Amino acid sequence: MTHPNIELIERFYTAFQQRDAETMAACYADDVVFSDPAFGELHGEEARDMWRMLVARAQDFSLTFDGVEADDRAGRARWVARYLFSQTGRPVVNRIEARFVFRDGRIAEHRDSFDLWHWTRQALGIKGTLLGWSPFVQRAIRSQARKGLDLYRRRQRRT
Repeated sequence: MTHPNIELIERFYTAFQQRDAETMAACYADDVVFSDPAFGELHGEEARDMWRMLVARAQDFSLTFDGVEADDRAGRARWVARYLFSQTGRPVVNRIEARFVFRDGRIAEHRDSFDLWHWTRQALGIKGTLLGWSPFVQRAIRSQARKGLDLYRRRQRRT
């Protein structure tokens, strides 16, 4: 029998493969904490809206996942996203390590880690290769990601 939290992680990533942001969002606790190198730390509805935005904007998107492990408290998985970065049209293959903390049958914490410099080299080309390692550029990437999310959230609330 598969552990329920393994099934939860698999449901989350299967929904992501299908670009089903609402099923992904339903896997999260109301007060979920999400973090990654691009967006920093997001809470609750911010995290759910990030997935809604990414799914809505995804171009030439595919996702695979493996290495799913979980017990009653914590879990992890590896996932690979392939897509075109919308701002440059450049192809990206992002390899991500995910860590989870569970509470009451849902994901309470989700922390993704990946090499931001490797990502910038793919997404931004020569500029990312030359400057993507610098804290200044990495802060700018986080700032741009947050601005994009804030704009998406404002637009969604008007409809």
